Amino acid sequence: MYYNVPVVGKVHWIGVNDRRKRLFENIWPLDRGVSYNSYLIVDDKTALVDTIEDRVAGNYIERIEALLNGRLLDYLIINHMEPDHSGEIKAIVDHFNGVKIVGNAKTFKMVDAYWGIKDNLIQVDDGDALDLGHHKLKFVMAPWVHWPETMMTYDQSEHILFSGDAFGSFGALDGGIFDDEINFDFFEDEMRRYYSNIVGKYSNMVQKAFAKLKGIPVKVVAPTHGPVWRSNPSKVLDLYDRWSRYEAEEGVVIVFASMYGNTEEIADYIGRRIAEQGVKNIRIHDVSRTHISHLINEIWKYRGLVLGSCAYNSEMFPLMEQLTRELTHMGIKNKKLALFGSYSWNGGGVKNLKKFAEDSNLDLIVEPAEIYGKPNEEKLKQFDDLAIKIAQSVK
Repeated sequence: MYYNVPVVGKVHWIGVNDRRKRLFENIWPLDRGVSYNSYLIVDDKTALVDTIEDRVAGNYIERIEALLNGRLLDYLIINHMEPDHSGEIKAIVDHFNGVKIVGNAKTFKMVDAYWGIKDNLIQVDDGDALDLGHHKLKFVMAPWVHWPETMMTYDQSEHILFSGDAFGSFGALDGGIFDDEINFDFFEDEMRRYYSNIVGKYSNMVQKAFAKLKGIPVKVVAPTHGPVWRSNPSKVLDLYDRWSRYEAEEGVVIVFASMYGNTEEIADYIGRRIAEQGVKNIRIHDVSRTHISHLINEIWKYRGLVLGSCAYNSEMFPLMEQLTRELTHMGIKNKKLALFGSYSWNGGGVKNLKKFAEDSNLDLIVEPAEIYGKPNEEKLKQFDDLAIKIAQSVK
């Protein structure tokens, strides 16, 4: 990538797209790729805000040099040390002699652990400032959004929030870099999938970050992934605020585990009965076919959650167990929960789903229902009450 894009005045986007990586953090599918956003401020003093992943660096340093036009790089500001943003730190330090690294105490422990860098460090804390000339930068500590060293950099002159991973999204930037250049329908689902899988566990810390930002005017949100928000930054701020408060839409997600189709038949029956109650947003997923990141995304989106599992060696189906473990780990909240299942020679699916309900403290709104053997018209009737109650609970 040979071009650099002006954001506001002396601030330039120098990010890259990665369409080759299949898995983010080696776990989350990148069906639409991902961008790594980096920013260069060319003022009386010059500052690079975050870097990119080294495996896709290409001519990254040459692009920085072109914008500097013979000047020195004075500062490298590290908002987040995850390697997809810190991958070029060593290359920057080696290439730009005397560059000073700006970060917090936890940042510098990682900088030392990764590269043994101990010199030219400027340690900052909440509210500390850095004067570049026109641009006056203020640092906001945002720990656990989503690593312990995470911070944000706020440009008080142009009201730009360099937000690190907060307000980011999966999805490569296909030409359009700013929110007014894209169709957000493409990004909204990927942004929620990014939030729910990467940041969602730390939603309480997101709310603490919002408290620190309260009353601060934000004209541009410049994250390290996804679109840069310059026309309607309140949209992405509002979405993250809602998601971090576990607000959800009217709808029900049904996830089933079925080896030979019996539990799947029950899932379809429950879905039909929910639809008869007037709920239009119903999503039914086979836990063996849909990647867990997409399941978590839709569970975050909708208010109702129905989980069903066949028995498997006196336990629940292994992939359903993985899903429930992940939901417990991330501390999912504010869901209306119902459980169902089937078994052929010994129970275990529903029994272990009930244990998940207890561990997760979710609102189990109806007694779980389970059948022995193959479903028939008479056996399926026991799921009518479950469907009616879950439908009523999400409206």
